[in-house]
Amino acid sequence: MNKALCLLISLLFLNNFLQAQISPPGLGDANTAFWSAFGVKRNLDSLGNKQTLSYVAIGRKSSPDNENLFSKQAIVVLNHEVYHSFDPHQQYGYAISYRRQPKYESEAPYEKEGTEQEFRLYGRYAYTFNFGEKWKFKNTIRQEFRKFFDADFHDVDEDFQLRTRLKSQVTYHLSQKNNQKLALSVEELFSASYLNEPTAKWTSFGYREMRIAAYYIFNIPNSPFTVDIGYMDDLIRDSKSIHKGGVHYFAADLVWNLPYNK
Repeated sequence: MNKALCLLISLLFLNNFLQAQISPPGLGDANTAFWSAFGVKRNLDSLGNKQTLSYVAIGRKSSPDNENLFSKQAIVVLNHEVYHSFDPHQQYGYAISYRRQPKYESEAPYEKEGTEQEFRLYGRYAYTFNFGEKWKFKNTIRQEFRKFFDADFHDVDEDFQLRTRLKSQVTYHLSQKNNQKLALSVEELFSASYLNEPTAKWTSFGYREMRIAAYYIFNIPNSPFTVDIGYMDDLIRDSKSIHKGGVHYFAADLVWNLPYNK
């Protein structure tokens, strides 16, 4: 009886890991980039329908004249999100995020010229289709409000931005052993910004970039941890990198899942 109960809890535990993938943010124009996050995921109820995911992450990127993905510090992120699966196929979430990002000169030797801070609020809604026991197709719409400051909390050229993200992801369950999965996704981003400089005005709302990603997801045996290892190609409209096939990201995330505790 105890073994059966432990097995049931483990299966529920592993199922939650499917949602734990932490996708890289955009790090601007570059050749290559690296993203790594450590997250803590907590069940807020005994069924696992309500959860939180908090994570800290760093990103690094290459200079425009090399391929070294660890060349320059790119971003530090603190993020906290709440999820609610209110239906077997439907889920919503909301989050708050802080991001600190160095800015570099556009000409060699590409020295650091400042720091930009961002505070972000967003909400998302997702609907998942199940095809048999192995395939899942998830569509997500995410609406963001992004507010920007310099290192001293003064206004910058771009005051704030409204951004809409549309993402489709296919997940295939590779094996029961270590709960291995493969996730493929495509995300399109549209935005409009309010500018302080050179004159106060709105930019037009339009398509900005596309992110294509592939992730291998597995559970570390006999532990509450899951690992995501992935690749993302960020195709930024009107950027230099788009002529080289986009910005090529390599990512590795570790998530610690905490069960429900009254």
